[in-house]
Amino acid sequence: MPEITHTLPVLLIWAALGYLLGSVPFGILVTKAFGLGNLRDIGSGNIGTTNVLRTGSKGAAALTLILDGGKGAAAVLIGRAVAGEDAAQIAGLMAFIGHCFPIWLGFKGGKGVATFLGLLLALAWPVGIACCLTWLVTALVSRISSLSALVSAASSTFWMLFLGAGNAFFLGIATTLLVFWRHKDNIRRLRAGEEPKIGAK
Repeated sequence: MPEITHTLPVLLIWAALGYLLGSVPFGILVTKAFGLGNLRDIGSGNIGTTNVLRTGSKGAAALTLILDGGKGAAAVLIGRAVAGEDAAQIAGLMAFIGHCFPIWLGFKGGKGVATFLGLLLALAWPVGIACCLTWLVTALVSRISSLSALVSAASSTFWMLFLGAGNAFFLGIATTLLVFWRHKDNIRRLRAGEEPKIGAK
């Protein structure tokens, strides 16, 4: 946990800014811009990269991945540059929460994997890279996006401790628990052997 150097009102401001940044639904905006229809009516209805990929547009999916990851990274980097590590971590956490529960969509957002990885890359890039590689290896082996996300999230706190980013340990625990909570339906399908493969429409 980082040293708390700001008052509660200041941290609440950073929390609000992080939430508003994270709540921008780039998946919906990108699919509309590409003329791919309403993302809520496609596949699982989720606003994240995996569901955008189900539109058949790899370009739209890649752009959604970059933007969703970028908003998590931006929250951390701006918070750190302006106010320090405590602001960076609270802004990053709230950007992740904003993606999962955006006010603009009735608090029904995405599962936060790209935003989670983006904030980790900005918070401690060796940890972010390790988690991205964990996701990639799991995806290559299993071809299941949700399983890759769960394994990557579960590994994050280990990588934090192993790679010297222990001050973000509690942030890692909080985001990991949220990733698992947002994937509860996927976990049920994984146990039943019904989870779709990457690229399935």
